Parts: sequence; C-alpha cells; structure tokens
Amino acid sequence: MRWLPWRFLLRRAARAHGFLDPIALINRLQSLTQPAEVAVPTELLRAGVAMHARGLINSRVIQHNLDWVWPYWVERQFDPSSESFVPRAFSITHINLTHRDWTAVGLPDLDALPVVDPRGLVTPNHDGWSLDAWVVTDDGRRLLPSRAIEAFQRLDLADGPAVVTTTGQGALRLSSRVDAVPDGGHALCRIALEAEADGEGWLVVALRPYNPEGISLVHKVALAGNRRGWRIEDAPAVDFDTPVEGHHVSTYFDGDALIHLGHGEESVEARCDVGLATAAALFRLEGGRRRVTVTVPLAGGAADDATRLPGTWSDALDGAARLSVPDARMRALYDAAIQTLVLHTPGDVYPGPFTYKRFWFRDAAFILNALLAVGFDARAERVLDRFPERQTVAGYFKSQDGEWDSNGAALWILERFAALTGRPVKPEWRDPIVKGARWITRKRTGAGTERHPGLLPAGFSAEHLGPNDFYYWDDFFGIAGLESAARLARSFGATTEAERFEADARTFRADVDRSLAGAAARIGRPALPAAPDRRLDSGAIGSIAAGYPLDLLDPADPRLLDLAAYLHDSCFVDGAFFQDMIHSGVNAYLTLHVAQVFQAAGDPRHFELTRRVAELASPTGQWPEAINPRSHGGCMGDGQHVWAAAEWVMIMRNSFVRETKDGLTLGGGLAPDWLTGPQPLSFGPTPTPWGPVTVTITPEPERIVVEWEAAWRETAPPVTIRMPTTAPVTVDGAEGRAVIARGAAS
Repeated sequence: MRWLPWRFLLRRAARAHGFLDPIALINRLQSLTQPAEVAVPTELLRAGVAMHARGLINSRVIQHNLDWVWPYWVERQFDPSSESFVPRAFSITHINLTHRDWTAVGLPDLDALPVVDPRGLVTPNHDGWSLDAWVVTDDGRRLLPSRAIEAFQRLDLADGPAVVTTTGQGALRLSSRVDAVPDGGHALCRIALEAEADGEGWLVVALRPYNPEGISLVHKVALAGNRRGWRIEDAPAVDFDTPVEGHHVSTYFDGDALIHLGHGEESVEARCDVGLATAAALFRLEGGRRRVTVTVPLAGGAADDATRLPGTWSDALDGAARLSVPDARMRALYDAAIQTLVLHTPGDVYPGPFTYKRFWFRDAAFILNALLAVGFDARAERVLDRFPERQTVAGYFKSQDGEWDSNGAALWILERFAALTGRPVKPEWRDPIVKGARWITRKRTGAGTERHPGLLPAGFSAEHLGPNDFYYWDDFFGIAGLESAARLARSFGATTEAERFEADARTFRADVDRSLAGAAARIGRPALPAAPDRRLDSGAIGSIAAGYPLDLLDPADPRLLDLAAYLHDSCFVDGAFFQDMIHSGVNAYLTLHVAQVFQAAGDPRHFELTRRVAELASPTGQWPEAINPRSHGGCMGDGQHVWAAAEWVMIMRNSFVRETKDGLTLGGGLAPDWLTGPQPLSFGPTPTPWGPVTVTITPEPERIVVEWEAAWRETAPPVTIRMPTTAPVTVDGAEGRAVIARGAAS
C-alpha cells in the first residue's frame, strides 16, 4: 500500500470539497516545533480525542437544553452573570474549564474511585453516570444543589475519606455524606442523604446522564420490582434502603425528569435511543425531614488478593509520619494528602481518580517519593515491582511514546527507595536498572543537532512546557538517572557498569553545562530556560527540577536562584505560579517546586508560597492540576491532582527534615509565627539515607529546644539546625538534642 499516492489523493479530495490542504497544514504546524521522532504521544492524543469527542456531544446537548439540571460546572460556566462564564460562539467543543474540582472516596487497595463534585454530585464508577439529590416542595419550591447559592463542603477523615456536602435555599436544606464501604469481597459507594423543609415535599434522588466532564450516556433505566433500586442498562445498579414512594422517568426528547415531577401518572421505566434517559426516585418528607441511604456497587471494587495490603484505613495509615504544627489548616491538608496518596496507589499509582486514572513514570516518581517520605515503603515497593514489565526490550521505561524523562525518573525513584529503606536492590530490578541507564546514553549520543550535541532528543517532555523541543527537564532527569544507576549498580556489585554510568553522567553534565552557558550568553542572564533556543518563559519551570527534586545543582547555584527569581517575578499570578502553556492556570504543585528551591537556599519567600498554596486548596483539601484564576476552580487536568498532594507532603516534610549531600537540616522551613507560641512542633518518623528520624521542636521564651529520635543505620550524620530568627548550628546527629538561643546559637 505504501506506493499509493495517498498525500496527493488526500489533498485533492480536501480541495475539491473546499477544505484546507491537510498536508500543508500539518507541515506548517510541525515547522513551529523542533523536529522530533514523536510529534505527539499516541496516548495523549487518544485521551485528547476522547475528551473533545465528549465536548462535541456536550455542545450538541447542553446549550439547547438549559432547562435541565446540569452539573455545577455547567450551571456556572453557561451563566452570563457568573465569574465562571465562558463564551461559546466559536468553541466547537464545550469542556469544563472553570470547575474541574472533585474529590475521590474509596478504600485502601481497591481500584474503584467514586468522585464527588463541589455540590455533591456523585459519579460512583469511573467516567459513568451520576447521582444527584434535590428537595422539592408541594408549593413549588426547589433546592437544586448545582444551582444553590449556599453550599458548604468538607472532607471527613475519621474513618477514611468521606465527602460531606450541605446546600441550602431559604428554609430548604440538603446534606449528603459520600464514602465507600466494604461489602464482602467487593465495595459499595454509599450516599447518606438528609433533607429538611418547612412544609410538605419530597427528597428526590435523580439519575443523571453526565458527570463532571460532561455527558455520559444512559439508554435504559427501570425501577426495580420491589421499588428499592434501579436497573440501568438492564443490570442492577442502584439500591435504596427504603422503597421509593414516587417515581418518574424521561427521555431526551421529553426533557429532564425534573419537568415531570408532580405532573401526570408515575412512570417506572424508560428507554432512550439518544442515551439521555433520566430518572427521579421520590421519598416523602416526614415532618419536614427525611433520611435515605443510597448504595451503588463499584465496578472493579473487588480486592486483588495477590497485592492486597491491610484493607482498613486504620491499618493502611499505621506508621505514617505525623505532622503537628499550630496551623490547623496546614495540618488538615497534610492528613488529607496522606489519604489521597494511599487511595491512588491501589497496586499501581494514579495521578488522579478521573481524568488521570492511568500511569505515567513522571507522576509516579513524585508520588512515590512522597509515599517513601512518610514511611509507606511497602506500598511504594509494590508499585516499583511493576516497573520492569513496563520496560521495552531496548530498555525504555515506557508509559507513553516520546517521554524522554521516564528512564531518568524511574531510575531516580528506584534509588530513592534503596537509599531511604536501606535495603539491597532486589535481584529482579537489577537488569532493568542496567538496561534503563544504557538506554539514556544511547538515546542522547548523537541525538542532538549540531547546536545541541549530547542532549536528549526533542520531544513533548513534561507536556506543559510547550511544543516539541530539547527540554532541559529531560536532560536533568537523564543525568540524575545515570547517577542513580551508577550508585545502584555499585551497590549490587556491577562495578564495571557503575563506572561506565558515572563516566556517562559526567559527560552528560558537561554537555548540558556547555549548552546552558550558551543559553545564558544568548538571554543575558544565568537563569535556566526551558530549552537551549527558548527565551525565558513560564516553560522554564521545568528546569527547576535541577534543584528540586533532583539536587543536581547546589542550592546557592546562581543559575538556579536566578531561575527561581525570574519565575517568581514574571510568572506568578495572585501569589502563585501561573503556567501560560497548556495549563493556562495557577499550579499548586509547581508553586511548591519553586518554594522548595527557596527553602533550600534559605530564602524566606518559601513560606509565602506554601501559605498561598494552602489558601488555594479546595474545601475538601485538594488541588486540581491547574486553577482558573477567576473562578478559582480547576481549569485543566484532574480535579484531584495526586502529584499536588505529594508536593504538599514533601514541603511539610522538608520543612522539618531536609536531606543535603552532607547530612540533614532540621527546621529550615518552619514559619516564624509557629515558633512564638508554646505548642511543640513535630514531624516523623520519616526515613532518610541514614535512618528514620522524628523531630520535635519546642519553643520556649528565651530558647528553642530541638530534639530528634532516630534509628541511625550506621554512623549518625551531621545535623544542621536552621530556623527562622536563629543562627544555624551544626551538631553530631548522635546527640539527639540541641538548645538554640533565640537570635543566636549555643
């Protein structure tokens, strides 16, 4: 088939029908990027096509049926009086760009992750239909949460994550509590509802053919014969704890089931060829109040006995590092982040429960680093055990095509596991480590153009840095990967390979340093741009990786500090980093990357950034991948971004215990006001390359007492105590205690 003139035929057909020449258009688009062997990763393209296919359906359905009850993002984004309003005239697809906020619930080690939106809409199964609840009164008043002005939401962590949502309108109140509960060897999503009104009316449980991304088709729905559940697509799907007392269904052409409440005879079954069937189960308010519990079996909710850890939340969280600080909000965010990490590592690791419920080496490395930092080494090990099966014969750790940072990220986190646990490298990891390091060297040798010798090839890299280019982000991870592989290889006796990887890493560093020197001369300052030929822009956030998390550059390196200063001065909006490219939103986790660099350098601005990220968290203590600066809701990516939760864990941990090349620094990230009151501060136990340590800092009127309880493996490391308003002091880690006079060291 290759000899057929496809390009000619495609061009001719397009022109004959009045379309642009597609070949010329593709060539023009490719000319705007550096030549790359992978123009766009297939996996990313597939996800984008799926999202915009739904967006196309959204555009054909929603704006023509605004009398329906739609999810919160639609009600806000389509309302011209709302801050979230987005004009739609030339938008082919309608996507959630203003309120990509949701919170997952679930059980440890189960793959099912129900999500709850900001007004309590529940999507029990991944990317499926949703359940809503309303209050309607006999005199015509309605409380529809997605349209409610009064709303309060919180995360209850008492026994695993539960999302509690309360909405009100006048005298009408509705509360829901959503969690996941075990049911034999499976799991259920449980929705406990309570409605109140000052008169006669109904609590309505509504089946909705959509979720927080948009339309999700429902073709058939029927009330069960015992009136205690729904069959959806001919299968039992929803159970009520009490019989339904009124019921209505509707199809797309008959409008939303809401329209039929209180009108005509009861209907119990609907078939909609369009796929937009709706249903409403009615429960009579008794004395102005009613409680109903709804349960939904979770698809994929069965435990995998081969990989199951203790299945209760108390067991899953046992031994996790604890944080104690005076700021209750920051402490709550830490506790929520810990449960988020556990929830999204059921055997694999997911950067999110919905949009990003799939695997990337990049995200995995950051998330696993946080898991290790709080003591979840068994959970991290389970994920790392799956790395070899994702490696190609050539040694490429592949989660998607063209991901040139993946090998470096995989090798770096494998070494972090070995360093923090003190365990020898598992035999089954050894060959993948060697193959992975060799791949980095082969990939970079001769890959660059004459202007970029020795760099990794142009690619899509971290996906939010811009079009295909020779990104330093990839190179920094490549260098870190080679250095990690060298240390790992030496630890398991592969001395020849270790020496080769050390030499390759030195050569790689030299090539990158040479390139950076040329870039600095071109832009007129030492700051690290995103790529050799790029001007400074928000994509340079990728180069911050040389400082955090990879520690390739000294914290005082002028290049790193100039980059952090540029980002802070030129790329921040309302106190946090704003990524112009792709995300077009404020990024909590990237803001914390800058904060980490400031913290390591002793720059007090780090805590301003940390505090701002805390303010940007949702009421349930989560962060979307990118935050709309006007609506303050999510505008890109998953509505619960696990990488962001991981970074919150790491900034809290490093505020108490930061690893350096020479030892440990304690207290370097504490807020000055935390040290003015009598409350002791503490964190731990957290693993370090020397052994686990728990730090307690007790402020006193004239001094600050710093104590650490450690189980050093061999020799105790030097410990430097560096807190705000006190002079730094270095002691032997074996001492376990130091007393710091305020304003001086003693």
